[in-house]
Amino acid sequence: MRNGRSEHAVRRAIRAARLDLSAAAGSLRRACAGPGRERDLTAQALKAALAAWLTWMIAGWWLHTPVAFVAPWVAVVLVESTVYRSLAHGLQQLGALTAGTVTATAVGLVLHSTAVAMAVVLPLGLLLGHWRRLGNQGIYAATGALFVLTDGAVTVTTSAFRIAAALFGAGVGIAVNALVRPPLYLRDTRAVLRDATEETHDILHAVADGLASGRWDAEEAGTWHERALRLHRRVDEARASVEWSRESLRGNMRRRGAVPAPGKGYDDALAVLDYAAVHTAGVTRTVLEVTAEDRAVPRPHPELALSYARFLCRTARALRLYSHSRFDAAHEDELRAEVTGLRDNLDTLRQELARSTTDHPDDIATYGTLLAQANRLADQLLASTA
Repeated sequence: MRNGRSEHAVRRAIRAARLDLSAAAGSLRRACAGPGRERDLTAQALKAALAAWLTWMIAGWWLHTPVAFVAPWVAVVLVESTVYRSLAHGLQQLGALTAGTVTATAVGLVLHSTAVAMAVVLPLGLLLGHWRRLGNQGIYAATGALFVLTDGAVTVTTSAFRIAAALFGAGVGIAVNALVRPPLYLRDTRAVLRDATEETHDILHAVADGLASGRWDAEEAGTWHERALRLHRRVDEARASVEWSRESLRGNMRRRGAVPAPGKGYDDALAVLDYAAVHTAGVTRTVLEVTAEDRAVPRPHPELALSYARFLCRTARALRLYSHSRFDAAHEDELRAEVTGLRDNLDTLRQELARSTTDHPDDIATYGTLLAQANRLADQLLASTA
């Protein structure tokens, strides 16, 4: 029994590794193929490297500034995903670094003991790091204090150079991000939403094909369920892309001539996609439980499985059409026709499930779960197209 579980765990790990490798290869292909999020990430990485190189060449190589390493360190972390975020985080980081540096310098000059000064300053720096106005940059207060106390003798001059280097690095990082291909994610938002919808469509179709052909295989059902669980990450990516699209327009020199920020259509598509991800995972979990080796529950009748497969196929098509219709009115008539057919499929499915239900508690639980997931998927689509 233990060997069987180990083999199953190994197979699951292999499948997960294959999926990860496939996703990585897909990202690389998309980065090489054309504009997209993968190419934007590559551009941001190159810009961060450029900002760090520029600051070091000026502060370290040309001017030989003391503690010059602070400049490229600050510059590289401020080449953010949007220009607005670079500006906001730059101000917060400079405030935190300055507070930590000044506090550590004052305490270090008074106590003349690194160990005692650290015991006094670090708690203050870490508490300051939780100040709401510093956001997630508050940790740099304690970091700035550590730089002061662990980098030789504490002097006002060195601390002043450290603050100046941080200010210079922040300026270069923000300038590079704002002037060199400033990030603008309007192009990616629809693509990310479309990719997430297509993945949901493909999973539902794969489950439908398996049920229609009578393939109730535990390993294949496990693959479906793993893909469905990964949908939540796709939905999070889509949500982040919508937020980035809106934020990337703020303070962006490329905004002139750009399309308007994502509106309600994007929010509606996200809501439906989120709902679909939850209930797609529910459907695949139910199928996986039915195929479990240690569960002696009769599988649904082939006719019932075929009817449920038809419903899943129609749901998959309706989801795809709904996503397209948010941005292209040409798909609305086709979507309405598909939703009408989906409603008819759901009525037929309810009747067949009612006829097929036995008195066995496991049968009732399985059929009830399948019907509940079907109802929820259909209701969300029907409500969204009303």
